[in-house]
Parts: sequence; structure tokens; C-alpha cells
Amino acid sequence: MITFSPLLRVALFALMAMCAAPALAQRKIVDAANRAVTVPERAQRVVALSELDLDALLALKIKPAGATKGRGQTAMPRYLGAAANAIPSAGNFAAPVLDLVVGMQPDLILAGGMSDPELLTQLAKIAPTVVTYQPGENWQATFRRIGAVMGKSPEADAFLADYLARADALRKRLGERADTTVSVVRWNPQGPSYMLRDSFASLVLADLKMRRPAAQMQPGAAHSRPLSLEALAAIDADWIFVGTLSTSGPANDALAAARQSPPFRQLGAAQRNQVRAVDGSLWTSPGGPLAALAILADVDKALAAP
Repeated sequence: MITFSPLLRVALFALMAMCAAPALAQRKIVDAANRAVTVPERAQRVVALSELDLDALLALKIKPAGATKGRGQTAMPRYLGAAANAIPSAGNFAAPVLDLVVGMQPDLILAGGMSDPELLTQLAKIAPTVVTYQPGENWQATFRRIGAVMGKSPEADAFLADYLARADALRKRLGERADTTVSVVRWNPQGPSYMLRDSFASLVLADLKMRRPAAQMQPGAAHSRPLSLEALAAIDADWIFVGTLSTSGPANDALAAARQSPPFRQLGAAQRNQVRAVDGSLWTSPGGPLAALAILADVDKALAAP
């Protein structure tokens, strides 16, 4: 029996896919990694290798041929709901399985945030591969780039205009309740981390003109190091939105135990009953246009007048 190395398998499968695929009109773009890429004028089978790529495609009403699972999840990002349930898996977050990608017969691969040159080279042997964003890039700029790659710039611009109008309307509806501080926290088994000033959820809150605690205004698109229970003052605010990446497991157990502890109960938000459990994969991961709308909905629900 003849066996092939994974790299040779990818090359053979990619060759067969190219032979079977119909010729499509093409154009050249420059992606977020400053790479020149020739892409189909109108891609028909797209594989999304980040949650932001998947989110953006669905917002543009494009169903991908496959996508990687959500960060820290065993399926597609939870907040996308039924729209993503039937999409075939291309592997775990940040770890696409090349054989699965080949089997999806893509004519375009979106690889947001990916920087491994070897992996990008392997993916490019399967189909044109576009790095749609660099870590820390504003999600709205990324969405516009994806819209341009997919030939749907007008649709992306219209979606963003509607989003900004919804954010403005929500702020007006909340009135004085919008002039509060909001803490965004991911709870890990090691303790809580707060999201930094330029993280995805922070940018959505900024569109609402809501304020973050001073301790959480450090520049950066990621999160702080885990804090001890003795340092919980750094996560306090008028409102705390806290979540975990998964719906069960050590992080959830740690959060449940912490909420019963005296340091947590002494937080101002806890004493005012203004701590809200949220989907951590939505609030503390890089998100896209649908995620931004979901955060607006969470804020509306939490701060709505009784």
C-alpha cells in the first residue's frame, strides 16, 4: 500500500481540485499581510478560518463551504446560532485540518489573523488564500476588506451604516443610563482578565460612547493577565459583563466559586446587582458585524429600564 506525506497529499488533492474546478474570472488584491493575491471575481466556495471571517461572510449573506470552530468551543461560534450550525468544520480555531479544507473544494480561503508562513503556503496550494486582518486591526476595516474581496463592498458599507445608526439609537434610548462605566471580563481557570481598550467589545462600547474603567484603558486588543481575587478592584465598574469561552468546564467552575466569595460580593457592581453573565466567546474574542449587533442587544437588555 502506498502512503503519502500530509504535504504531498495536500498537493495531490489541490491538483485534482484545480483540474475539476471551472475557470473563474480573476482579479488581483493586496491582503492585510501586504501579500499580492489573485482571487476569483466572484468566489463560489469560500472557507473561513477565523470567527471574524465567518461572521463577515454570514453578514454579507454568503454561506461558506466550511469554517473553523469557535475559539474555545467544540462547534461554530455560539452567538451565530442556527445560521452557522450546518456549516462543515474545517478544524479547530487556529488549527485548520488541511485534508478537510481540501475536501471542501474551495476557490477562496479567508485566513484572518494567520501569520504562520508555512501554513499560509500550504493553504495557498489549495486555493487563493487571503489574510483578511492582522491581530489588533479594527473590525470595521476588516469587514470592509472582506466585502471588497467578495465583491460586496456596497453591502458591507450599508451594513456598517445600519450598525452605527442602531448604536446611536440605542444610546439615545438609554439616556442617562448610557453614561456609566462598563467592565468587560473573561474568566479563566486562573482568574479574571479584563479586555483592553482596543479589543472588539471595547470598540463596540466606544461606538455607544460608553466609558470603561480607568484600569481597563490600557492600549491593546487583547486582555490583561489573570488577576487574583485580591486584585478584583480592577474589574469593578458601574456594570460588569463577565463570561467564559466555553459553557462548562474549569473556567465556569472557577467563576461560579468566585461569585460566592467575599471579594467578589464586595464589588460595587455586585452590590448593585449589576453583574451580567454573557457569552465570553462573543464579548472577549475578535468579532465581526453580527457579533457587534449581538453586543448591542446584550447592552440593551442589561441596561433597559425596568
